[in-house]
Amino acid sequence: MLKFVVAALLALGLASGAHAAEDFGPALGAKLPDLGTPLDQKGTPRALSSLMGEKGVVLFFYRSAAWCPYCQTQMIDLNAATGEIEKRGYRLAGVSYDAPDVLAAFTARRGLVYPLLSDPKSEIIDRYGLRDPQYAQGSKAFGVPRPIILVVDRDGTVKAKLFEGSYRKRPPAGLVIETLDKVAATRG
Repeated sequence: MLKFVVAALLALGLASGAHAAEDFGPALGAKLPDLGTPLDQKGTPRALSSLMGEKGVVLFFYRSAAWCPYCQTQMIDLNAATGEIEKRGYRLAGVSYDAPDVLAAFTARRGLVYPLLSDPKSEIIDRYGLRDPQYAQGSKAFGVPRPIILVVDRDGTVKAKLFEGSYRKRPPAGLVIETLDKVAATRG
C-alpha cells in the first residue's frame, strides 16, 4: 500500500525524494509515449485522444482478462467507479496483451462500460516500460505488463501513478477517486 501512496504523493508534489527502486513505467510529469491506435474490444482503433475526458484519462495496465483473477477483480471494481471518475472529468481505459475477442467476451460477461485496448505484441507495454520481466518467452504470461494505474491529463502528462509491489494486490477504485481529487486540488 505504501508504494502506491508514495507514488501518488510524489505525483502531486506532496512528498519529495527519489522514486522507489520498484518505480516503473513513464515518469511522473513526463508525456506519455505514443499509444498508437490499438483496437478496443469492439475492434475499433483507439488513439489516446479518443480515450480522454474533459480533464484526462485514467489508463490502467493489467495482465489478462482471460486468466488473471486479480485483474478481473480490479476491472470489475473500476467499472463500479466509472461514474465517479467521469464526474471528475476523466475517462477510464485499460490495456493488456489480450486479443480483442477476449476483451469483448469479458466486457459482455461483466458489463464493463469502458474501453479495453488490445496490445497482442506488447508494443505499447514495452514502449511504456511496463513489461513484467519475470516471464520467459513461451510462458502464457510472456509480454504481460506489471499492473499500474496512470492518471494522465489532457496533454498526455502523467500526473499520478498507482501500483503495488505484487500483481496480487491492486489499488482500489476508491484510491483512484481520492487521487483524482488530489490532482484537482493541486491545479488550484
